Amino acid sequence: METAIRHAQLSDFERIYELINELEETVFDIEKQRAIFIENLTSKNNIYLVATEEDKVIAFLSCHVQLLLHHCGKVGEIVEMVVDSPFRKQGIGEQLISEIIKLAKEADIETLEVTSNNRREKAHRFYEKAGFSQTHQKFTLLLKS
Repeated sequence: METAIRHAQLSDFERIYELINELEETVFDIEKQRAIFIENLTSKNNIYLVATEEDKVIAFLSCHVQLLLHHCGKVGEIVEMVVDSPFRKQGIGEQLISEIIKLAKEADIETLEVTSNNRREKAHRFYEKAGFSQTHQKFTLLLKS
C-alpha cells in the first residue's frame, strides 16, 4: 500500500481525535478538541500533516511556528506526532519528518524543535535518528486539573 502525506483537512478531525487520544492514553472532550482543531487548522502559525493509506488517516503531525527573540527568527516546534500502532515501524514517521523539514525550509523556518514526554523513550531514539539533538529540558506547571 502507498502512504501519502498531505495537509490535514477539516474532514480528518474524527480520525485525528482518535490518534491524539491514543497518543495521550486518554479520551478528550470531543467538542473542545474540535474547536481547538478548527482554530489551529486555519491559523498560519500551525502546520497540520496527515499520513494516509487508501484515504484513511493513519498518522498525524502538528507543528507550531513562532517568531522567537532568543532565536532571532522563526522556529517550528513539533508538538504532536502519532502513528497508529498497527502502522508503526513502516517508515511513516520518517516520511512525516521529511515533509515537515521540507515545508519548514520553504517557510524560512530556521530551527525545528520537538517536544516529547519523558516516558516516550522509543520516540526519543526516533527523533535522534532523524537528526534532532537533545539540547533543552522542558518544565511544566499544571494550572488546571
